[in-house]
Amino acid sequence: MSRDVQFSDADFSRIRQLIYRRAGIVLAEHKIEMVYGRLARRLRQLGLASFRDYIDRLELNPGSPEWETFTNSLTTNLTSFFRENHHFPLLGEHVASRSGRVRIWCTAASTGEEPYSIAMTLMETLGSRAEPEVLATDIDTDALFKAEQGIYPMVDVGKLSETRIKRFFLKGAGDHSGFARIRPELAARVVFQPLNLIADNWAVQGQFDAIFCRNVMIYFDKATQVRILERFVPFLKPGGLLFAGHSESFSYISDCFKLRGQTVYTVADKS
Repeated sequence: MSRDVQFSDADFSRIRQLIYRRAGIVLAEHKIEMVYGRLARRLRQLGLASFRDYIDRLELNPGSPEWETFTNSLTTNLTSFFRENHHFPLLGEHVASRSGRVRIWCTAASTGEEPYSIAMTLMETLGSRAEPEVLATDIDTDALFKAEQGIYPMVDVGKLSETRIKRFFLKGAGDHSGFARIRPELAARVVFQPLNLIADNWAVQGQFDAIFCRNVMIYFDKATQVRILERFVPFLKPGGLLFAGHSESFSYISDCFKLRGQTVYTVADKS
C-alpha cells in the first residue's frame, strides 16, 4: 500500500503502547493498516509528514486536547438499534419487577443507538408516567456528540417496527428528508457523559438496576477486564444484571459474576 505520510513499524508499536495506556485498548498487529488509515487524515490536517512527529507531539504534551482526537480516531463504534435483540425482553422483564426509580448504565454508548434502545424498552415496559434514567458513557467524545444530537438515517431507523418509529422518532422533511430525530420525551430519559473505563475515578454516582457492557471487553487484556468487572460490583443494586456482548464470557474472567442466561450475569454470592 502506498503511503504519503511516513509510517514505520516502530511508529505503530509506539501507537499501540499509547492507546493501551490511554484507553486500555489492545491493538492487534494486523490492525496496522487500520491505524494508518484513521490517523493519516489527521496528520494531513495538521500538515505533518510523519507519524513520528505526531507521536512526539503527543508524548511531549500529555495535557494536549489532541489526545482526545487521537483516542477518538482509534475507537471502534459498531452499533445499531436493538443490536443483540434477545437482551431487551430480558431487560423489560427485569425492570418490571423492580421497585423505585429504574436506572440503567450503558458503558459504551457509542453514537447512541444502544442507550436509546434501552430507553425505549424502559418506556414500553414501565409506561409513560415512569421516569427511568439511562446513563450513557463512552470514551469517544465525537461519538457522544452524535448521540446527543439523536439524528439517524431513515435507512437505520426503518429497521424498527412502525409502532416504535411513530412513538419514538420525528421524521425529517425538506432538507432533513431521509433522517429521523429522537423525540424529546425519549431523549430526556438519557444522560450522556464522557468516561474512560480504565480511569482511576469514574464520575458516576448511585447504583443501577442493570449495566450494559457489551462488546467492550474484547478490546482489553485480561488484567484490565478483571479490574473493570470488580469495579462494576458496587454500582449494581442487589439483584442487578450485567449484560455482555455475544462473543464475551465473563465467567472465565472473574469470579465476581455468575451467568444467569445468555450473556447475562448477576453478582456472585461469595458467602
